[in-house]
Amino acid sequence: MKIVQSTIQRSARWAGPLALTFLLIFMSPLANSDPGAGEDGASDARTVLITGANRGIGLELARQYSAAGWHVIGTARKPESAQELIALGAEVVQLDVTDPASTERLSRALGSRPVSLLINNAGILPMMRSLEEIDMDTFERVMDVNTLGPVRVTRAVLPNLRAGQLRKIVNITSTLGSIARNTSGGFYGYRESKAALNMFTRSLAAELGPEGFTCIVLHPGWVRTDMGGPNAPTTAQESALGIRRVIEGLTEADNGAFFSFEGERMPW
Repeated sequence: MKIVQSTIQRSARWAGPLALTFLLIFMSPLANSDPGAGEDGASDARTVLITGANRGIGLELARQYSAAGWHVIGTARKPESAQELIALGAEVVQLDVTDPASTERLSRALGSRPVSLLINNAGILPMMRSLEEIDMDTFERVMDVNTLGPVRVTRAVLPNLRAGQLRKIVNITSTLGSIARNTSGGFYGYRESKAALNMFTRSLAAELGPEGFTCIVLHPGWVRTDMGGPNAPTTAQESALGIRRVIEGLTEADNGAFFSFEGERMPW
């Protein structure tokens, strides 16, 4: 410390107050700090991967996490069309959750980088309200996107999650996937796809819980997006903010739970 003070004093006599100011700033611990690092110095503690991040809730989640200082990896089927996501400064990766080759490319793109939080958000909502309206090809498509998609992505990203600090997996489901709350029927395909996603998440929680993972399903509300329509009562901003609050408050004791974006525990 005496050597440092002597150096500053000699520099101040030689170059005056301007040199002294420079030396004090340069030698400050803040000058060499990593703004992306967490308290434990691990920058991966602020890395989130969001599927379907080019629009709706996914885009708003990307916007809010980016504004909060996280490194956001957002996926889109057509990255060249994801201009709003690109404008956020997010890392945009091409992904079709129904294509095993695409999820394999995602895995290669990530390499060995740690990912602390995975949000499986990509999904579709076909309108098949009665048994007579069911189109089997559409039914298969919604199961492929909403159920098998998260299975493919989670398996591809699991090594990166294991290397991360937080080890959180959040699958975006719906109250329409709740068997206990289904008293009105309809929404064929979509209900089944989300109920199956819920069961996958429970199995995932049982398998990965001993490793310190927290795996949950989360109902984002009825949201005013292209999927939810203009009459939905909740904005994407409100939904994303609630989702982030729930995720931030998660502990290992919540592993395998079903939450709403408002923090309510939902019936299966």
